[in-house]
Amino acid sequence: MNPPERIVIATRESRLALWQAEHVRDRLQALYPASRVELLGMTTRGDQILDRPLAKVGGKGLFVKELEAALLDGRADLAVHSMKDVPMVLEQDFGLVAVSARENPLDAFVSNRHAAIEAIPPGGMVGTSSLRREAQLRARFPALRVASLRGNLDTRLRKLDEGHYDAIILAAAGLSRLGLAQRIRTVLPAEQSLPAAGQGALGIEALAARADVAAWVAPLNDAVAAACVHAERAVSRALAGSCEVPLGAYGQIEAGRLRLRGFVASPDGTRMASAELSGAPEDAEALGRALAELLRARGAAEILAALPR
Repeated sequence: MNPPERIVIATRESRLALWQAEHVRDRLQALYPASRVELLGMTTRGDQILDRPLAKVGGKGLFVKELEAALLDGRADLAVHSMKDVPMVLEQDFGLVAVSARENPLDAFVSNRHAAIEAIPPGGMVGTSSLRREAQLRARFPALRVASLRGNLDTRLRKLDEGHYDAIILAAAGLSRLGLAQRIRTVLPAEQSLPAAGQGALGIEALAARADVAAWVAPLNDAVAAACVHAERAVSRALAGSCEVPLGAYGQIEAGRLRLRGFVASPDGTRMASAELSGAPEDAEALGRALAELLRARGAAEILAALPR
């Protein structure tokens, strides 16, 4: 394969998104030192609408549409996303061509007042942008108040520092990537806060017809992360998962087997269906679909049917 003369990466312009795109740029530059690898920074609808929860305005797809438009019209060759922001079903023109090695996929408890979530007194305010986190918080800590928290990572931390919240829940991966790991008071175990499908992983998207781009980025694909993420996304896809549904899915490779856990809950946390399966990593998609069926049988179907449309 001849190295490309120029590679253009579409990215959101938040500090975390730029870190992620620069990470991929640097890896591609190391692979193809004679190539020019450039970033195309863009502002998406998800970045512009900050006064309403994502679930109310169209979901995580708001973070990728403008980047996909740049792929379609040839301004960019590929786009870099946080995998948890990528819609579970891509339009036919697009494909995920690589999933990078995964950062810590768990949620982080961040607070200036309390060392752990268990230490927050009744009535304390916890901020989160995620229905998944909210449902789990309400189920396990019903005495706490949960409030919506939008904005980029720096904005969320500023709102915490201004005293609007006793604590906030964020993805540990984003804090680590931006050198803010010292803000983490505790990492929440999966048993307490099961992560979102794809959390902590970076995905590279390109036009489905661009076999050349798929070949360029193939060395960046991490087989372990890809198996876990594809299994998680299969769970969410089978249950019509998006940020409008409180749903978590988390895969781990243990002793050569893929352990997959998932849950679906009502937004208030009063109803929750949970399940777990294990299988071969090469059967990731089928394992995800099987877990979704098990969740349905355990009550997820009724929970999903009761959610507002």
